[in-house]
Amino acid sequence: MITIWPQYLNKDLTLSEGRKISKEYAVSNPTLSEIERALKRLGFTYSVQKERSYPGKWYEKSGRVLVEYENTKLELIKEVSLKIKEIRN
Repeated sequence: MITIWPQYLNKDLTLSEGRKISKEYAVSNPTLSEIERALKRLGFTYSVQKERSYPGKWYEKSGRVLVEYENTKLELIKEVSLKIKEIRN
């Protein structure tokens, strides 16, 4: 199981604030529903936990998604981010 927080994909955050991928792949302010839509289109098995808070911003309930994935977390995050970009265009 791999956890994806919206912060991992957020182009507007720095690496120290939680972004995990380069700005080239990241998107501005990704929502939990966009992540869910991307995962659905990519055909992944996942579960959404809306009431969870990212540890770095414990006071915000941003939610997270747990995904069944065999490869690395970075590969998954890039794939999801690129799919969100495609959906937005």
